Amino acid sequence: MNKPIISISDLHISYNDNEILKNINLQVEKGGFIYLIGETGSGKSSLLKSLYKGVEFQKGSVRVGTHNLNNIRPTKIAYLRRELGIIFQDFQLLSDRNIYKNLEFVLRSTGWKDKHKIKERITEVLSTVHLEKVEKKMTYELSGGEQQRVSIARSLLNNPQIILADEPTGNLDPEKSKSIIETMKEINQCGTTVIIATHDYSIIKNNPSTTYRFENKEIKEVMVS
Repeated sequence: MNKPIISISDLHISYNDNEILKNINLQVEKGGFIYLIGETGSGKSSLLKSLYKGVEFQKGSVRVGTHNLNNIRPTKIAYLRRELGIIFQDFQLLSDRNIYKNLEFVLRSTGWKDKHKIKERITEVLSTVHLEKVEKKMTYELSGGEQQRVSIARSLLNNPQIILADEPTGNLDPEKSKSIIETMKEINQCGTTVIIATHDYSIIKNNPSTTYRFENKEIKEVMVS
């Protein structure tokens, strides 16, 4: 059996003495496609954030790829995050520049210098999310679904092993949501591990996969029908 790409054991997360999650145990195999479901505030986002050191955990152990998050040095957190693609509900694109400049900014800030390789990589990721010829457009010129596709493209720039998506369809209508999840499945089929936190059960019914429900501060694997 292959070593899991994510391994979580007995995880506990609290904010200001308010317990959010307890006794969390989760193993994710490389190339897995996982849904995390539950009501708003049930801890889905907290779990995702714990995987890139966006929140601290009080107890337990977490390993992501080759990184042991229990004793990771602050200087190594940037390298951890570079191996992850993180997608947010609100896109978090820079509104003062066009799509090309949005993506170029990420590449240059993570060490890319060759402008030809930058251009080639931007073309590749936009093609992956079926968004050709939008490089010169401003973010406000795109629909919500297109903006989310750009945010997915951004998450792919550094060839991450793992995609963490926090409510990626939360601001989209059903048709655009379906299209976004289909794109995520295509990315997964190329070998990238994908974890999606959502409260939209319809996308799971249309694209079923391993699903964990957050309830009473714990998680358990469930069947969605």
